[in-house]
Amino acid sequence: MRPMNTPVTGPGAPPGEEALALGTGPVPAGPYYRPEYFELEREAIFRRTWLNIGHVCELPAAGSFIVRQLDFANASILITRGKDGVVRAFHNVCTHRGTQLVAEQDGLKSTFTCPYHAWTFSNDGQLRAAPDFERFYVDKAQCSLPAVAVDVCAGLLFVNLDPSPKQGLREYLGPFVEQWETLPVGDATTFSEYVYEIDANWKLTYDNFQENYHLRFIHPRSGGGGAVGPDNPFGYPMDYKFYGEHRTQTIWTNPAPKLSPAQMVAFGKLVPALMQRGLMNHPYGRAYWAVFPNLFMIGTPTQPFVHYVMPISATRSRGVIRIYWVGEDMNASERYGREFSMAMARDVHSEDRVVIEAGQRGLNSGALEHIHLQQQEVLLRHLMYHVDAKVQAYKAEQAGGAA
Repeated sequence: MRPMNTPVTGPGAPPGEEALALGTGPVPAGPYYRPEYFELEREAIFRRTWLNIGHVCELPAAGSFIVRQLDFANASILITRGKDGVVRAFHNVCTHRGTQLVAEQDGLKSTFTCPYHAWTFSNDGQLRAAPDFERFYVDKAQCSLPAVAVDVCAGLLFVNLDPSPKQGLREYLGPFVEQWETLPVGDATTFSEYVYEIDANWKLTYDNFQENYHLRFIHPRSGGGGAVGPDNPFGYPMDYKFYGEHRTQTIWTNPAPKLSPAQMVAFGKLVPALMQRGLMNHPYGRAYWAVFPNLFMIGTPTQPFVHYVMPISATRSRGVIRIYWVGEDMNASERYGREFSMAMARDVHSEDRVVIEAGQRGLNSGALEHIHLQQQEVLLRHLMYHVDAKVQAYKAEQAGGAA
């Protein structure tokens, strides 16, 4: 998968050929709030696409497990590490009568026992024991937990609910694989996390993090200083590239940002620790990767910042923000720096949340048939272009099957 155009570099540069090929006209507003469009997205995209749901550091040993709720599919997914070291994923349902098997969100177990009739499964999904099983009309081998496709890239865990994914994860990610595997995220042993729910469509939520046009208006105090400045007042990126459904940008850096006293203290404590571990000079320190449909990762000069947005309904979504770290805190200063990094992310998001939800309320009114995007909001246009392409292809597929 190669980039489809060579971008013109420099903040605010005119869009390249492929960006212009996406169109310049208004974008329909309906996909941001209409339930019928959301139902098509659920089937055409989220049930068929690789989705990030965690990191292998959450499965450090044989018997480790985590559970993830995927509201868009009414699904609960159980991810385990077997005694053979292999990571596997299953639908979290007992194959007897469908009872949810595991109630905990994480832990360490070699077997899982259904709370209803005590069917017991090993962490490789096999049914190991079931009371009075000889009275059933089925073999145990036919009662394994329903498997879910799972794979890992740079330590990040992905699942795909399609029973037969059209592409493996590495093929799907394309050139991102080689780039990501140079990042410290692959060696992460822990993370800071912020989980939020928001009254906004998943695309509207995600789009907020694809453009810097809003930074000087929404984040003059909390987070805009590093990506805006006198030479680039709107924080326009250095470049964009498009890789099929995915996209990247290189974030412009203010050479003389105005840091608050708290930021100066925190970064003064954190940066030396990262330098000591050799984590400050990786080549993608200002890179932004957007993976279709709902994940983005920023290299950052400190540690990789990962954010994905899962749909709940047409007008509600859940986001997970993580900053991944290598090793444990060596001292109180390092702990302070790490905690401040996530506190700042939460602070920035609290400001975003107000305007994102206000945008959703406005769209819900149905007053607008279209919204308008400028040149430097091309990543939003690119996402919507590929979302709608998937939806239209799915509609055609269903129409053909019904014929």
